[in-house]
Amino acid sequence: MRTLIIFLSFVTVSVTGFVACGGNIRQADAAPAAALTHDSLVSRGSYLVSTIGCDDCHSPKRMGAHGPEVIPELRLSGFIKGGMLPPVDTGAIKKGWALFSPDLTAAVGPWGISYAANITSDATGIGSWTEAQFIKSIREGKLKGLDNTRPMLPPMPWFNFAKLTDTDLKAIYTFLQSTNPVENAVPAPVPPNAIQ
Repeated sequence: MRTLIIFLSFVTVSVTGFVACGGNIRQADAAPAAALTHDSLVSRGSYLVSTIGCDDCHSPKRMGAHGPEVIPELRLSGFIKGGMLPPVDTGAIKKGWALFSPDLTAAVGPWGISYAANITSDATGIGSWTEAQFIKSIREGKLKGLDNTRPMLPPMPWFNFAKLTDTDLKAIYTFLQSTNPVENAVPAPVPPNAIQ
């Protein structure tokens, strides 16, 4: 009997710890996407994009009275083509630091320089992507959701978003496809040995 109690206690603690620590368990969809209207998907997607931090990196900003503010007409358009970065302190990177541009749309670290993607509905963003491509990009961290492409680079936390439900990912995709298209071809990443 004592062995059984110890075993059940161990199983209970293990399962509780796994779930509490964010094990690779995705919640079941509360409402299948097929049951939701286009408008409700857009609304849910807007809510998710606003709350999970997409604007933090994907939206250009300007300094306002309370710090960086999203530039509404450029929302979710990523690092602006032709934009300039301040000089990079490669010594800080060698010491283990990661650096961000002032508006957070570019990051520099041991991986090189990565630029936040344009995720608006424009063709230079994700306007030509299928829903399946979008979901694959988030679930597997694949650039443009295509096989045989490079992985998404830091600081994109795709591994966290991979745990979103199918309905939530469909909602985010539906919302992004409804955004104002902003033409902005984001530059390619810079490898670490080319940082100046």
